[in-house]
Amino acid sequence: MVVRPRNDIVEIFGYASDDLSPIARQAWANRHCIFIGATCTKTNHDGSEVYGACSVTSMGEDCIICPNRLYAGNYQILVDVAADAFGPGLPVRSYSDYINLRQQGSSEVCVVALGQKSGKEVKLGRQLSMDWVLAKVSGRTLLGYVGVEVQSIDITGNYRDNWASYRDLPYSQNSIIQASGHGMNWANVHKRLIPQLIRKGLIYSRSNHVTSGLYFLLPEIVYRRFETVIGADIPIEREASPDNMTVFTYGLAPTVPHGCIRGLVPIRKLRFSLEEFSSRFVAGSNLPSGGELDAAVLRGLN
Repeated sequence: MVVRPRNDIVEIFGYASDDLSPIARQAWANRHCIFIGATCTKTNHDGSEVYGACSVTSMGEDCIICPNRLYAGNYQILVDVAADAFGPGLPVRSYSDYINLRQQGSSEVCVVALGQKSGKEVKLGRQLSMDWVLAKVSGRTLLGYVGVEVQSIDITGNYRDNWASYRDLPYSQNSIIQASGHGMNWANVHKRLIPQLIRKGLIYSRSNHVTSGLYFLLPEIVYRRFETVIGADIPIEREASPDNMTVFTYGLAPTVPHGCIRGLVPIRKLRFSLEEFSSRFVAGSNLPSGGELDAAVLRGLN
């Protein structure tokens, strides 16, 4: 029996970290990400080791830490967005499939995904890159598009010893797994993620072809951290609009037998105005008071 720690890696290369089935260990050997059908991009700092960590524990919950993990089911989350933005039933095509159809003279109405490994990533200037653009087209005619941002969460510290315990598990007599030293970089929500969403959302809202604004896809546990900044009571909009942002949150399905992959479960859909989101971030529904700042300064002087 493997004794696992509380602070732990949950999935490695898509499988439970203690999964010793042949298919799981083959994924280890190939450094293969089943979710994007390519070599895993989760490496150490110098790129010498591919860790393959998809999710870890955080405060007693499983938390996805690699955005590629959200592409389970052949990028089903993009199909979810296309159905919400343009209506159900439209096929979602990769860029290469779309070009093939176009060369055959097809004028099929479909949704083309522009982004990771699908055509050219949409970039504005040197610093602003859009994760995905889903474009509704008929042949060569653009009928509309929406932006999609996909985020997980970065970690602090490292899980090196924990990961090595699982790597060596088939060859070791020691069934006690070393605890992971990771934490969660929640500060990134304030420092990077929210400002980035506001900037990109404003750009999409000014387009002549965008009708449904920006979509934001992320793990439920991470979005709850956003709610500590903007509040959980943000007014919900019913109708799509260029000035709105729509949030889809996801979680991992219950554990499955070894040799199998846990599913991705949709949890919440929220739509609210970008202006409200921005003003709440600036105002800070949970900002400390001026009195708390005064007390902190006085403590620093003592």
